[in-house]
Amino acid sequence: MRKTMLAAAAILTISSAAFAQSTVIVTDPAPTGSVVLPGEVRTYVMEQNTPSVVYDGDIAVGATLPDTVEVHTVPDIDGYGYTVVNERRVIVEPKTHRIIQVLE
Repeated sequence: MRKTMLAAAAILTISSAAFAQSTVIVTDPAPTGSVVLPGEVRTYVMEQNTPSVVYDGDIAVGATLPDTVEVHTVPDIDGYGYTVVNERRVIVEPKTHRIIQVLE
């Protein structure tokens, strides 16, 4: 009887470990106003050798860069531009120069 109970306990332990491995944890969606950046945009921007410009304003999502900051387009993907400001790569809306993501 004792061997049967030990075998049953071992089977339950093994099956619960297998179940835990297949469990998917779902987190809350991204905060409101954040942008899910396509991977190819991030890859392209990170590979570019773009000189940094100096800027005294905030480098944060939602801030708008002045028109004097040159914004480069991402080829074949509309709606995304980029620049490097104070040694930080930023993704911006090309028409408005509003920062939509700061790459770290």
